Amino acid sequence: MVLTQFLELWNNDNPQMLVQTSGSTGKPKPLWVDKCRMEASAKATCQYLKLKAGDKALLCMSLDYIAGKMMAVRALVAKLQLIVVEPNGHPLKNMEEDIDFAAMVPLQVFNSLQVPAERLRLMRIKHLIIGGSAIEADLAHELRSFPNAVWSTYGMTETLSHIALRRLNGPEASEWYVPLPGVEVKLNSKGCLVINAPHVCQNPLETNDIAIIKQAVDVSEESLEQHSVKQGVVFRILGRLDNVLVSGGIKIQIEEVERELYPHLNTPYRIVKIKDQKFGEVVGLEFVPLCGQSSNEATTMAKQICQQVLPKYWQPKAYFAVNEIERTPTGKIKRG
Repeated sequence: MVLTQFLELWNNDNPQMLVQTSGSTGKPKPLWVDKCRMEASAKATCQYLKLKAGDKALLCMSLDYIAGKMMAVRALVAKLQLIVVEPNGHPLKNMEEDIDFAAMVPLQVFNSLQVPAERLRLMRIKHLIIGGSAIEADLAHELRSFPNAVWSTYGMTETLSHIALRRLNGPEASEWYVPLPGVEVKLNSKGCLVINAPHVCQNPLETNDIAIIKQAVDVSEESLEQHSVKQGVVFRILGRLDNVLVSGGIKIQIEEVERELYPHLNTPYRIVKIKDQKFGEVVGLEFVPLCGQSSNEATTMAKQICQQVLPKYWQPKAYFAVNEIERTPTGKIKRG
């Protein structure tokens, strides 16, 4: 879909628009959503980021999906100057103008960081929001020193893009997401996040993301008032419900183990589930040996690191040296 097609659909008499869910809350499916709810979501983001008429916004994602559609809607409701480039892995390649606001997937950000000229253009973006998949620790580390605001988004098609943001850089950098105004969150009996955001989603939405919720005692009253954070509630995502393994009755979140290893294991890797007759499931580690290492040398090194930094019940029971760790087009680790 090109912008003219989107604008025709947006301006027709139908109060709804057809979108395709990504599968975050179940099997992917087509979904009719109210245009007024898309407007409400767009306004919440623009107000939170204090975007103003005339600011330059970059549309570098496909209008076939909610992320691209919502960038167009934000430009419409806030009267932003929309700069459109073809969706690709290097959206800043031929960019000459400075951008006030852009939304990208992690892969686009990663690719831009690899090219010096594109990296400088990325650093000049005043508000960069990143979504579509989890941001890996090494990418977050690269962005930590950026001079302008970089945000990780949390949301899905059903919530009409994101309902919460967290800073990735500067003194406000945090692992905790701050819900946008009008958004309330809680946990269900499985420990998964439940979103109540009636301005964008008619009914409460149960996700498959295991989370922790806390009162943001370190958030100032001024900040709470500014962002309309109800009682300073923030949340942190631990991982997906389907990425939990149960070993001898102990629940282990795969993503938590991977995050714990990040500062210590300097090679691509992933945690996998291994069936075990005694424990039901145990932790396994797939990793790529360093250049020049044999499989045996690499396994010994990986095992020593895991034994040093991981709790005993998180330590892998099996190690597998592989040629590569496969990722999805948006940069997520593929889970087999």
